[in-house]
Amino acid sequence: MGTQAGKIKPEEFILSVLSPEERLDAAFNVARQAFRKTTLKTSDIEQAVSRIRNKAHEAQA
Repeated sequence: MGTQAGKIKPEEFILSVLSPEERLDAAFNVARQAFRKTTLKTSDIEQAVSRIRNKAHEAQA
């Protein structure tokens, strides 16, 4: 007799209202934060993000 609203996780709801591009941006922002204190340089991470983003956009075209 429970409702479905009680089973929704907030993070799933937030992601569901984002466009695929916004989800990708959010994932990259999380990755940037996760790798912030590693020996990787910011430029390495930015290059990887650019490559992945380009591949994602090519797949859409």
